Amino acid sequence: MNVQFKKGVLELVVLEEIKKTDQYGYELSQNIGKHLSIADGTLYPMLRRLVKEGVLETYSGKESSGPARKYYKITDSGKIHLEALKVEWRELVSAVERLISEKEG
Repeated sequence: MNVQFKKGVLELVVLEEIKKTDQYGYELSQNIGKHLSIADGTLYPMLRRLVKEGVLETYSGKESSGPARKYYKITDSGKIHLEALKVEWRELVSAVERLISEKEG
């Protein structure tokens, strides 16, 4: 898949995954990676930015073994932001579909 396409929707995908359940970075990368390839060099800077913007918050969680992990949780303003991204995504997909249909018809 085109890298620019993925970059454009990655924030939406990340927020949607974290909305389902709080996740730590590696877990999030693995879950998204089942559907899209994602580089850690792209994911972690985005997570830091989203925390800074108040869209996500972090907390420390301890697994039964190993070190504590930083979990990401979507905030209330993050949920609002996610819904706005979904509206924008649907509008974009609809517009592109119309343009493609016009060219094919």
